[in-house]
Amino acid sequence: MTEKDLDTRFSEAVETALKMTQATLPQDVQLRLYAYYKQATFGTAVYNQSDNFDLRNAFKTNAWMQISHLTAEEAKENYIAIINSLTSK
Repeated sequence: MTEKDLDTRFSEAVETALKMTQATLPQDVQLRLYAYYKQATFGTAVYNQSDNFDLRNAFKTNAWMQISHLTAEEAKENYIAIINSLTSK
């Protein structure tokens, strides 16, 4: 059996995450998943403060910026690792 390629494993992890409820995940885990997802799918965060600034978006942007040094592949691997750790409990 061959190991699934990274994009397939990432897509499966995203599908698993979509089935989880926010109430079951601590906020720090939600932020990490968000940041890894954004880094994996959009690349490095670009910060531009708008008139619609709110605290929730500031936390999300901050989480993304903290991991902006990772490649898309590294972000996917980290996202997969978090989902796997949550589903193995």
